[in-house]
Amino acid sequence: MTTLPKAHLHLHFTGSMRVGTVRELADEHGLRLPASLRGDYPPRFAAADERGWFRFQRLYDAARACVRGEADMRRIVREAALDDGAEGSRWLEIQVDPTSYAPFVGGITPALEIVLDEAAAVSALPEAASVAVVVAASRMRHPLEARTLARLAARHAGEGAGTVVGFGLSNDERRGDTAEFGTAFRIAHRAGLASVPHAGELLGAPAVAATLDATAPDRLGHGVRSVEDPRVLERVVGAGVALEVCPGS
Repeated sequence: MTTLPKAHLHLHFTGSMRVGTVRELADEHGLRLPASLRGDYPPRFAAADERGWFRFQRLYDAARACVRGEADMRRIVREAALDDGAEGSRWLEIQVDPTSYAPFVGGITPALEIVLDEAAAVSALPEAASVAVVVAASRMRHPLEARTLARLAARHAGEGAGTVVGFGLSNDERRGDTAEFGTAFRIAHRAGLASVPHAGELLGAPAVAATLDATAPDRLGHGVRSVEDPRVLERVVGAGVALEVCPGS
């Protein structure tokens, strides 16, 4: 598996962090981590139910809170690229919502530019995967914020390492109205960015259909629950939409 050439198309910025890095950053910034990120790792829960998702999100938020500035952000990008390179990945698309880190670096624009700059720098190393960026809006925030992010992503659109190659939509699928994010995806599409929202993770086939209608996706993060309705699955196949799936998950 390591020697096979691979592309890693679904990796979240916070989710890419080494557990050791989370712990070191927590110590550096004087933060307390939940026990399951300290000595009782990995955590064990079912992410498909309400309680499991809440526990997952709590741990994810705790890890994200450890990222407090430019040096931390650069470290995460660099380590992700090196880790993927060591596993045989030649191309990595790392997904980031810059609003999460904006308060520590002076805004969403410098937050994104830090990630892009480090992505370009580490991609020059022969042992690292080449890194591009997907800017992701959050379903938990107002759709107008998604439009702002789409315009920011469009300014940095490209096809190679150190550029923005896609626009996504993530977080709890049960929150917000997917249709209201359609304008943001149209902005991204006009800039040539791939449409790569999450869908069919916590909700079933109707949510996949709604995402197809609103975002005209090139890929769906997860999307596996489209199989629950043959008509929706036919739409996915007919439109040539790829599903980002981890077979071992």
